[in-house]
Amino acid sequence: MLRDNAKVSVFDSGFLLGDGIWEGLRLNKKKWVFFEDHIKRLFEALKLVEIKFALSKDQILQELEKTRLSNDMHTDVYARFMVTRGKKSKPFQHPDFSIYGSTYVIIMEHSKPSLKVSKRNLKLITVPQVRGLPMTQDPKLNSHSKLNCVLACIQATRVGGDEALMLDPYGFVNTTNSCNFFIVKGKEVWTSTGDYCMNGVTRQKVINLCRNLGIPIFEKNFTLLDTYSADEIFLTGTFGGLTKVDTIDGHSIFNKNENSILQILKNEYQGLIEKY
Repeated sequence: MLRDNAKVSVFDSGFLLGDGIWEGLRLNKKKWVFFEDHIKRLFEALKLVEIKFALSKDQILQELEKTRLSNDMHTDVYARFMVTRGKKSKPFQHPDFSIYGSTYVIIMEHSKPSLKVSKRNLKLITVPQVRGLPMTQDPKLNSHSKLNCVLACIQATRVGGDEALMLDPYGFVNTTNSCNFFIVKGKEVWTSTGDYCMNGVTRQKVINLCRNLGIPIFEKNFTLLDTYSADEIFLTGTFGGLTKVDTIDGHSIFNKNENSILQILKNEYQGLIEKY
């Protein structure tokens, strides 16, 4: 279907309330990278928010394949697989008004990583918008309700940032508005506890790589002061992979190590992608 012809009802739960779950997937050389990890997370989230979805894992793969083949897509493709609670009989919150079953949509487009090394340095800005507590809205859910992150992005953009660095409710460094966040201190790699951020598939792959390579990796609380004095900073995401950060809040980040841990991890991660 042509994208201009695609339609979803204005009574759909996703449009009315942001009531839905999604996964972003990367196609590399005709293969959906880390497909099992992404679909496992999708089903866990759907179960948690009690959205009933009829398709199995194999059927989701069939739908993805049918979409990419009908569009003659083979590599460097980003797909977003979205599931909502479905069309409602009335525009109200209660799930019982969603009487038509769940809605799923696949958006697929050719794209290469946008957060890559370029002539323009990648700048992060710490913003006042924070990641909330799980009893408000669990930040580990990849939900359609992204207004908190959108506001953070707006706050960073207004002062010339590319991404927003968001703190957790207690003031510790957490994540950006769209990516997971890592720093290198000496020969150690640090990332947040994961309690207040999306536990990304790429994030976990990097943690596993560090363990396999014998690089000390810590999921811990740390502050902006720790961040400003980091040797290296990078972001992780499904499509961007591992992306170097050049400045944060005006502080330039220089690699003080003889060898770049980020480069080692990037090479190993690319090897995972190619082997998958």
